[in-house]
Amino acid sequence: MDFSLTYLFGRFFYRIYAFFHHWYIDGSAAFGRRLMAALAAADRSFALRVTVRHFFEPLYKDYTIVGRILGVIFRTGRLALGAVVDFAIAGCFFIAYAIWIAVPFLILYYAAKTF
Repeated sequence: MDFSLTYLFGRFFYRIYAFFHHWYIDGSAAFGRRLMAALAAADRSFALRVTVRHFFEPLYKDYTIVGRILGVIFRTGRLALGAVVDFAIAGCFFIAYAIWIAVPFLILYYAAKTF
């Protein structure tokens, strides 16, 4: 009888530990992977790395003065738009992650408050 109570007591605390490990460690890793995937998808659309690499090159190989000036102007706009989109994606993920972190504590808080 003593062994079964010890076993159940140990499993109870192990399950609490396993829940928090799964929720925070594994959940944080999943959020990080999804954030990187979303930023990579946005980079495929806006091509920020390629735009920075070819920033001072003219668009469509138009080496006239107008082509050189418009290339820098359009690439600056593309970089600004891409940066805004990247910050918006990161901001949305940060808000979702903050809610994810707070949910177990809020559940425990409201459960303790009702008693």
